[in-house]
Amino acid sequence: MDELKKEMLKTLPKIDEVLLILEKQNIYVLTPREIVKETCRKVVQDLRDKIVNARKNISTESCPDATAVACEVEKSIKGLYRYSLRRVVNATGVILHTNLGRAPLCPEALQRIMEVGSSYSNLEFDLAKGERGQRYDHVSSLICALTGAEDALIVNNNAAAVLLVLNTLAEKKEAIVSRGELIEIGGEFRIPEIMKKSASKIREVGTTNRTRLGDYEKAVNDKTGLIMKVHTSNFRIVGFTEEADIESLVALGKSRGIPVMDDLGSGCLIDLNLYGLQHEPTVRETLATGIDVVTFSGDKLLGGPQTGIIVGKKEVLAKIKKNPLNRALRIDKFTLAALEATLMHYLNPAQAVKKLRALKALTESVVDVKKRAEKLITKLQKENFDSLKFSIREDFAAAGGGSLPTQQISTILVAIKNKKMSASKMEEKLRKIEVPVIARVDKDEILLDLRTIAEDEFTFIIEGLKQVNT
Repeated sequence: MDELKKEMLKTLPKIDEVLLILEKQNIYVLTPREIVKETCRKVVQDLRDKIVNARKNISTESCPDATAVACEVEKSIKGLYRYSLRRVVNATGVILHTNLGRAPLCPEALQRIMEVGSSYSNLEFDLAKGERGQRYDHVSSLICALTGAEDALIVNNNAAAVLLVLNTLAEKKEAIVSRGELIEIGGEFRIPEIMKKSASKIREVGTTNRTRLGDYEKAVNDKTGLIMKVHTSNFRIVGFTEEADIESLVALGKSRGIPVMDDLGSGCLIDLNLYGLQHEPTVRETLATGIDVVTFSGDKLLGGPQTGIIVGKKEVLAKIKKNPLNRALRIDKFTLAALEATLMHYLNPAQAVKKLRALKALTESVVDVKKRAEKLITKLQKENFDSLKFSIREDFAAAGGGSLPTQQISTILVAIKNKKMSASKMEEKLRKIEVPVIARVDKDEILLDLRTIAEDEFTFIIEGLKQVNT
């Protein structure tokens, strides 16, 4: 370390000096001494690290005094009162945006969370029998009615569901899976790694693009615990391809006494063909093949809270429920309440696409999306933003969340050009306002995709643009 850095480190204020200044400013009204002291240490340590790691352009004049450090500490403490997890306006056109929380909950789900969370509940109490019950019973009969399953179990996400099934049925055994289905999805979630953690051994069959029934047949042996099918989620293999269908794998499993599972992933409960979208296997049609167990997500095409749902044959689910991992992966009362309210909408599928925001965004006509875009532009023009120019254009939205990866969904954008600010700078500012607006940038324009913007969010966009342009 050079002499200049050593000299700068000596000039850093002492913790006690900073604390004395803060005490005079009544800092302990905000938070206890322990937190204030720890924050002081962190701020000073950050300054120390900055000096030590600096390569050039440093001088003793850049070292803050005790008053400046006290100001930074106070700012950090006040920042603790600001929620980090916040509402945002999703203007990206990615409907099930994993980074933005995937499917927004319906009003009924939010109401149920409030009701159940603000009081005691019969989470694990059978009201009819007056004795302990199972938390899963609150939704299992509803799931079975909607999917045709014999039994159901819910855990905290689909990765957990896959892990639990593999560990129960194939621990220390082989799980046969096609090479073309050893996928990776968002957040570096990889099927091979989940299989390894489940203590099952991967038995790869076929090739990336072609896997036949015969490949599975040759792989079956006395160490086989499970035959596994995996939905390819966020990609498709096209061209010279072949795969074994579920019916054939189920027949193979029955003839050899081996359970068969299908990780459907997206959790589709309705026929999307009816709305002009590409076919996505529904849970019901998959179970109708006689398969033993199916896993899927609750916060993708299903449109509910983050969950992993396991459905299938009663005897198979009984084994899975007894696995000690089940308790570690179980869901809480808030998730159960939201899931139950979401599932009830599917009792009337025509209403589900209107009530569940993710489904509505997927199936809404582009004509209605355009009407909403025109309403937004009308409101924006009334605000007289002198430096902003607005226009409408056509484009394509995406389902996101590993669902319908090749589906182009027609949409309408509101493009905004700022005469005084670059689009990248404007995007950054919109991202940092009280209710952030997460938009796309194309060349020198901000793009707002109306397929993922509700009319009641227009106010946030208008107020955000006012803040950005002041």
